[in-house]
Formats: sequence, structure tokens, C-alpha cells
Amino acid sequence: MKLISWNVNGIRACVNKGFIEFFNDIKADIFCIQETKCQPDQIELEFDGYKSYWNSAERKGYSGTAIFTKKKPIAVTRGIGIEEHDKEGRILTLEFEDFYLVNNYTPNAKRGLESLDYGQIWDDVISNFFL
Repeated sequence: MKLISWNVNGIRACVNKGFIEFFNDIKADIFCIQETKCQPDQIELEFDGYKSYWNSAERKGYSGTAIFTKKKPIAVTRGIGIEEHDKEGRILTLEFEDFYLVNNYTPNAKRGLESLDYGQIWDDVISNFFL
């Protein structure tokens, strides 16, 4: 099984820079993207043989995750059940027969470390969630 994960820093901009060609050439079974920065209704992005699952941030143009998969999951979970964190669309989990796939977009500290505190909280929450 071929899995690909890519932080695209905005899928709409990435599409204009060769994303579709790369996606088609790489022939992944499952392709995860982080930092989509859009809702699925803001872009037409479909690939033959793939189903897509999105977890977008409430705030448009911010964070978000998506998974394109050839294999149909048993279940799809958006977020971790903690509203404070789920509103940013950072976690998307697909359950398959033999494994779970967790697509995670971890917050970065930004310039001047303005988001460092939130990033540390996120790390603690996620570490405890998956234990």
C-alpha cells in the first residue's frame, strides 16, 4: 500500500503549481494533505477512483485536512471531540479493516513564536488522546 502525506500550505494555490499532475503520477492508494486552507465547496478536486474526506476549519482560509483514498473506510471521524481544537480541522481519522489512518496538521509556532503556547497545548492533548 502506498501512502503519501503532504502539507500543501493551501490546496488552491498548490493546484496551480502542479499538484494534480503530481497526484496522478504518484499513484498513491491513500493521499493525505494538511493545511488545505479551504472547504471542499471552495474547490473542485476529484480524482477517478478516489473518494475524498475533508475536515475543514470553521474559519475560511485556515488550516484543515483532507484524505483521498481508493480504499473505502469503515468509519470516518473528524476531530477528537474537543470543540476548542476541532474547530480548526486539524485531525481526520479513517478506520479501515486492518488499521486506522490519522491525518494530523500540527500547529506551528509562527514568527515570533506567537502560537507556541497553543502548539504545546495541542501536543499534550494529542499525546493523551492517543494513549
